[in-house]
Amino acid sequence: MKTSAAVTDSEDRYLCYFNMSFLLPKLSSKKEVDQAIKSTAEKVLVLRFGRDEDPVCLQLDDILSKTSSDLSKMATIYLVDVDQTPVYTHYFDISYIPSTVFFFNGQHMKVDYGSPDHTKFVGSFKTKQDFIDLIEVIYRGAMRGKLIVQSPIDPKNIPKYDLLYQDI
Repeated sequence: MKTSAAVTDSEDRYLCYFNMSFLLPKLSSKKEVDQAIKSTAEKVLVLRFGRDEDPVCLQLDDILSKTSSDLSKMATIYLVDVDQTPVYTHYFDISYIPSTVFFFNGQHMKVDYGSPDHTKFVGSFKTKQDFIDLIEVIYRGAMRGKLIVQSPIDPKNIPKYDLLYQDI
């Protein structure tokens, strides 16, 4: 009996996360991503690259959807399927999902997380507050003309990944 209850709890969590990804708008082509980058003005554009069925993506989507209304004056959030936008997946060197990329007024915003890769955040944020704090720092920095900002997230809350270099 405990086994089936655990499965039910796990399925409930999965369905909860699964439903959250439907609350956020999706971009399903290079043209749509290009348009979002060009047309999002005076706000941070958040592009979550991943897959809707991936458990870590669903966990991140839960955080993104729960914070999207609070951040609506500072940020616009979209989900981007890595399989439908291979040009951007390759361009941003997305080897791990989810990967989150930030723009402001068409400019790619970089964040120093204390790792060699400043182009994207890999993995899910540990808390909603980590995500909110990051968006606020990116927004303030961008409004002052900066293209790279220092991450406000506690380093122990930032997932660690080894960079993969191919064909070197």
